[in-house]
Amino acid sequence: MKTKGLLLLTAVAMLLGCGQAPDQAPRESAADFVARMEVEGRELAREARAAYWVRNTYITDDTAILAAAAGERGLAFESAMVKQAKQYLGTEMDQQTARGIELMLRGSSAPAPDDPELQAELSAILTNMEGQYGAGKYCNAEGVCRELQELEAVLAESRDYDELLDIWQGWRQVSPPYRADYQRFVEIGNLGAQDFGYKNLAELWQGGYDMDSNSFTIESRRLWDEVKPLYDQLHCHVRAKLNETYGAKVALDAPIPAHLLGNMWSQTWDNIYGIMEPYPGVSQVDITAALQAREWDEVKMARTAEGFFTSLGMPPLPESFYKNSMLKKPRDRNVVCHASAWDFDDGNDPRVKQCVEINSEQFGTLHHELGHIYYYLLYKDLPSVFKGGAHDGFHEAIGDTIQLSMTPGYFQEKGLLGEVTQGYEATINKQMKLALEKIAFLPFGKMIDEWRWKVFSGDIAPEDYNAGWWQLREQYQGIAAPMVRGEEYFDAGAKYHVPGNTPYTRYFLSFIMQFQFHKALCEAAGQDGPLHECSIYNNKVAGKKLSNMMAMGQSKPWPDAMEAITGQRSMDGSAIIDYFAPLNAWLKEQNQDRSCGW
Repeated sequence: MKTKGLLLLTAVAMLLGCGQAPDQAPRESAADFVARMEVEGRELAREARAAYWVRNTYITDDTAILAAAAGERGLAFESAMVKQAKQYLGTEMDQQTARGIELMLRGSSAPAPDDPELQAELSAILTNMEGQYGAGKYCNAEGVCRELQELEAVLAESRDYDELLDIWQGWRQVSPPYRADYQRFVEIGNLGAQDFGYKNLAELWQGGYDMDSNSFTIESRRLWDEVKPLYDQLHCHVRAKLNETYGAKVALDAPIPAHLLGNMWSQTWDNIYGIMEPYPGVSQVDITAALQAREWDEVKMARTAEGFFTSLGMPPLPESFYKNSMLKKPRDRNVVCHASAWDFDDGNDPRVKQCVEINSEQFGTLHHELGHIYYYLLYKDLPSVFKGGAHDGFHEAIGDTIQLSMTPGYFQEKGLLGEVTQGYEATINKQMKLALEKIAFLPFGKMIDEWRWKVFSGDIAPEDYNAGWWQLREQYQGIAAPMVRGEEYFDAGAKYHVPGNTPYTRYFLSFIMQFQFHKALCEAAGQDGPLHECSIYNNKVAGKKLSNMMAMGQSKPWPDAMEAITGQRSMDGSAIIDYFAPLNAWLKEQNQDRSCGW
């Protein structure tokens, strides 16, 4: 999973950008106020994006100073803007202006108090945490130092229990140095949330979904309950197969050790497909070897991803995308390799920052990132306050919806697969590979913000950060730390989105909605047959339906956007159950004599 938002850029893109701090409460109409924010925000928005882009692609002390300064100005602008926007509550205004005021008052993921010193401190903390993460590496006892991408490669490929444990604990040495900074961020952010009219950051984050925070909490729990039975079946089978591989080190009645699932955070498990393959050798499901054998590079992969979107009738990317994006890790400097999409110049200079490697996973990630890029392009003509997904899960779901149509037939057309075996066994293999990515992710996608909400509200005290983290990982994922992890560690901070302060529930929601979108688009395309065999590639009717929804941005409440694409006004987990129906039945057969749960 990859993030798109950055603290300041979230405020910039979704709260009119940054600009000179608004004048204090001039006597003007609400509509005039919203229009003024549009004009005043543009120049500082441009400056903030540039500062943060350089900080992410050149990690130095100097770029930290520039980014922190831009961040400080953005926080001051946001604080003043919200203070003034509050004065229009309860006054008469047209529907579009009311929507604009409502979005302003939701704030960003890190609202600053109305205090210049605290604004400066908050900006510096967030800049420094992200920079420390981006520059992180682990040097083992032999003096071999590796950055995150290299460490991830070992976790994906090795099946040596002790080597995996060394890599797993090694990366988690990066985060303890900024544990105190994170605690201070929470303190300042909560003060900012209170200035915005919320009890704390938890209530502010939960309030960004066109419903109150309590209603949203109930809604997200409902969605998890819909998909949890399928996850439980997958967990039970994966644990049994790992027991066959590692013996008693993986107990059949306990959580799975976190370092054995092929991923640094155990968030997706598809890298252990070799252990899990139901019917060995039936149907090729990984195109990595073909990408490498055909000598595809990162630009070829990106242009092919672009071709999927243009096949749906969407516009080609501007050539500036290939000139200005960072698609390859530079050899001469530290960068934040975590993939992200950036909206420069109101959709006229969109960019991706990604250290692309030539493999199947990174090819999929490029499609994910271009989902954001095409959202930017399609809502580029809206006022700035409406430039965003209908809610943040919509933005994350677009590229992943496209990936669901990357069927064997699609890969054959691109010359990446030869003759593909059809039939029941091939279907189960393909569904297992995808479930290890999509279904395995669901509880992880939910628990990260469950942890942060408890931290923000004080339910998890600073002295219990790590204990609270592992309690939730066990509760939701059935995953346990493979070694004692006391409070001298900060394991939550070893995941980018925590020091990078990117809300994570968006990903949980997107993994639900992408299947809901896929089903609706397949129906629009007139596809018959099982949902898992459908591809909308080259279908202009489905593309028009998707484009029309994306062009709405966040100008309307998200149920309106949901209805535009699916005909429904709520999020619905039933499509994901329909999609994986063959695998679900197969898993139940495999697990019938096992003791599941943990």
